[in-house]
Amino acid sequence: MFTGIVEETGTVEQIKPTAKSIELTVRAGLTGRGLRLGASLAVNGCCLTVVKLGSPGKNRRVQFDLLKETWGRTNLQFTQPGSLVNLERPLRTDGNLGGHFVTGHIDGIGKITRWDRAGQDHVLDISAPPEVMRYVVFKGSIAVDGISLTVAGLKKQGFRIWIIPHTFEVTALSQRKVGDAVNLEADLIGKYVEKFVSARR
Repeated sequence: MFTGIVEETGTVEQIKPTAKSIELTVRAGLTGRGLRLGASLAVNGCCLTVVKLGSPGKNRRVQFDLLKETWGRTNLQFTQPGSLVNLERPLRTDGNLGGHFVTGHIDGIGKITRWDRAGQDHVLDISAPPEVMRYVVFKGSIAVDGISLTVAGLKKQGFRIWIIPHTFEVTALSQRKVGDAVNLEADLIGKYVEKFVSARR
């Protein structure tokens, strides 16, 4: 379980397709400290398992094996060496829930349709598939590339969010542009409510 409060950005170092998976290697700083084999780390909001670790240091090499199913359903497929990715370690039981409950299971890929500066902030419009939009509500929470954000407006096939300067500066959103793909995870609570209501009908 994660919170959607990105701790830092890491840098993609290598992408290596194999017969069974895609090996993704990322350089991590803060989030690389204390990592162990088998640990989880959210990469652009996707919960991945650490399979290999480099020597501890300022920019530690962290390797993941992605199934082709995961690769094809996330925007990690569009990364390349040098790309920034958002990183977050799992929520500790004694930690603060600064964002909202994020599972790290991507519901779908959205596309940026507007990405403009508005004063000190940025306006971000994202088109999203129906299976995601059914859970998106005005002023509700949604994770975009693992970032916990508040929905500021709804459209028929998408939604709008406002990005404050801090979020822009400390996440991989600074590299994004119109047409780019983003990972989307809808609020978990809405999914449970839908199931409970459906079961009672």
